[in-house]
Amino acid sequence: MRPHSLSMLSYILLSSISLLTVTLNLLVIISISHFRQLHTPTNLILLSLAVSDFFVGFMMYFQIVLIDGCWFLGDLMCVMYNVLDYIITSASIGTMVLISVDRYVAICEPLHYANKVTQKRVQVCVCLCWISSAFHNSLLLKDNLQQPGRYNSCFGECVVVINYIAGFADLCLTFIGPVTVIIVLYMRVFMVAVTQARAMRSQIAALSVKCSVTVTAKRSEMKAARNLGVVIVVFLLCICPYYCVLLTGQDTLLNASSAAFVICLFYFNSCLNPVIYAYFYPWFRKSIKLIVTFKILQPGSYATDMM
Repeated sequence: MRPHSLSMLSYILLSSISLLTVTLNLLVIISISHFRQLHTPTNLILLSLAVSDFFVGFMMYFQIVLIDGCWFLGDLMCVMYNVLDYIITSASIGTMVLISVDRYVAICEPLHYANKVTQKRVQVCVCLCWISSAFHNSLLLKDNLQQPGRYNSCFGECVVVINYIAGFADLCLTFIGPVTVIIVLYMRVFMVAVTQARAMRSQIAALSVKCSVTVTAKRSEMKAARNLGVVIVVFLLCICPYYCVLLTGQDTLLNASSAAFVICLFYFNSCLNPVIYAYFYPWFRKSIKLIVTFKILQPGSYATDMM
């Protein structure tokens, strides 16, 4: 048993993060879903990320149950909790890859962006991301699903076991591969953005009205790439410690406080994403005001100008 003060502090901290995560991501979901002007391919990917972050915040309540080391919800709920946790995490990482691909096409192939990145294609990609995540993780935890609690050594324990080969394959598919793709694409985006910025600065004095519109569009795309780049960097900083521990196999050497910090940092990323939106996106701040003041309930509010 842990000291009562530490237990209460953990309850308060995790409960606060969980409540904040659920609330902020729910605001993102309502904003993008309700306002017609926000129904863009990029925002659709952000909506998928907000959905996964919302469920992460909701699942954190179950993590609170495990603070004192006992699981009271039964073996079946234990396995379902872990399966859902794996699915949500994998879908979140897959969504980050989609964000990187979206920005890569927008910056590196701007003339083909409207044709390549359409609303329907993004919807299909997002659905495939969630379906493949569900299929992969259900297959990964198949033994645990077939016989819940088979690896528990005592009552009140919540344990799922994955064999070494499957675990290594999962690590490659859900961390090493996606992170490599994200870094490579954003390095390319960064290089192209710098080149475009230099070209615009050298030609800014001789622009006509038509060219000014083109430059404004390019600046808008690069600003979006920068904002989403911040989301990705924060995401990597939050999840890398957790996966690095798994990769090095040092998780058994971590003390309780270090393990709790790594797990909290992993979950806290889901709370940070809406905060980043509020800081960088005026449309999100405006939508929050409309939601909080209940103006969103007025007829025709979906057509409000959000830009």
